[in-house]
Amino acid sequence: MPVLNAAMAERLRGESIRRIAVIKPSALGDVVQSLPLARVFQTAWPGSEIHWVINREFESLLSGHPCLAGTIPFQRRGGFTRYLRLLSDLRSRKFDLVFDLQGLLRTGVMTRATGARYRLGLQTAREGSHLACTGLIPATERSVPAHARYWRVAEWLGLGHVSRDLELALSDQDRDWAEDVLRGLPQPVVAVHAGAAWVTKRWPPAQFAQALEGLAGTAILVGSGGERPLAEEVTAGLQNSRTRVVNLAGQTSLKQLAALLGRVRAVLSNDSGPMHLAAGLGTPVVGLFTCTSPVQSGPVGTGHELVATTVDCAASYRKVCPHPGERQHACFPALEAARVRSALGEVLSRDDRDQGGTGPASA
Repeated sequence: MPVLNAAMAERLRGESIRRIAVIKPSALGDVVQSLPLARVFQTAWPGSEIHWVINREFESLLSGHPCLAGTIPFQRRGGFTRYLRLLSDLRSRKFDLVFDLQGLLRTGVMTRATGARYRLGLQTAREGSHLACTGLIPATERSVPAHARYWRVAEWLGLGHVSRDLELALSDQDRDWAEDVLRGLPQPVVAVHAGAAWVTKRWPPAQFAQALEGLAGTAILVGSGGERPLAEEVTAGLQNSRTRVVNLAGQTSLKQLAALLGRVRAVLSNDSGPMHLAAGLGTPVVGLFTCTSPVQSGPVGTGHELVATTVDCAASYRKVCPHPGERQHACFPALEAARVRSALGEVLSRDDRDQGGTGPASA
């Protein structure tokens, strides 16, 4: 499988490309970090139609994106018959160019199913997905953050100068909702996300509450409906504190969440989709890293405070803790609440922000 050089990128930019598929269904944080490439592809092939294959649960976040002609929903647990229908749909759309940014077996099958003349993946593709590609884009090692690896595609195309801003088509209703939530709340307002896809990334709610003790402002708990019990535990831990608590977990759409995260002063979060969404919107985050690495999984931008555990198995990227008994999840208490409280204080003490992030770009 050829690794494509800069001359090949220049040649490809000269081709007549009418329809482009971007295959990056998940996870939320990775979708957010790779989404600026939509602007890059539109710049490389003006007038082309760009369609994004996305998990159905995240599809609403991409709706109305100024660089996308549409989205193609993928339901991972929809069964084999539904998957075959997706493959048939991809084939029928007659794409000229496909970018597989996921690099897994299932997306490799999607890539091959398109029948596109040009099918490109990253050099770091796994599970044999590279076999579906006609060429691989040289990618940086996994010792750099994911957002830098994705942006390597832009640099390979000679378009590293294109804006990396996260563009989302938020409605006036989304923005007004966020403003209504924030109106009158004690300052500073910090959004808190205690959830994460893996249990090994979920710093305990009780420790979140300890880290937030003394916050003379407001903590807004966010997350999915399934994460609401975690948010309720954080809320219970703060019931005797002076911190105002608002629990919105399970009560926001993705675009409402984006509108809110773009307006708060800071975000305290596990390594998760909301952390990357906030960073993409320009809001400083205090990111917590237990089984993942702030080097490989850290957020885009500056002004963040990333706090990592210190145990010997830190950054193992294991979804299930392999240690039995008392050693199980030893990374959680090793990431002390006092360190997180100090990091949050550092972010809030900076005077280069007033009332939170600049918010996402309008469409």
